[in-house]
Amino acid sequence: MNDRDIMENLLLTTKGVCDLFMHGTIESSTANVHQAFSTALNDSLCNQDKIYKEMSGHGWYTSQEAQQQQIQQVKQKYAAAQG
Repeated sequence: MNDRDIMENLLLTTKGVCDLFMHGTIESSTANVHQAFSTALNDSLCNQDKIYKEMSGHGWYTSQEAQQQQIQQVKQKYAAAQG
């Protein structure tokens, strides 16, 4: 397993953890439990961001910039749905 595969596995695992902590935050029944999940979620999101930046820096996670026309189409679609 190479470094890229390891980083990709870390990123996918961290995203899964974020999902679990988000649901824990939403579903928590007390303020203390809510705060614990919320803190864990924030920490996990920070870790996810670090992993993403590291992968992006190596060219292992590329993103494509959306064209202005695409952005406008999405805005119009959701504005019409809310109207």
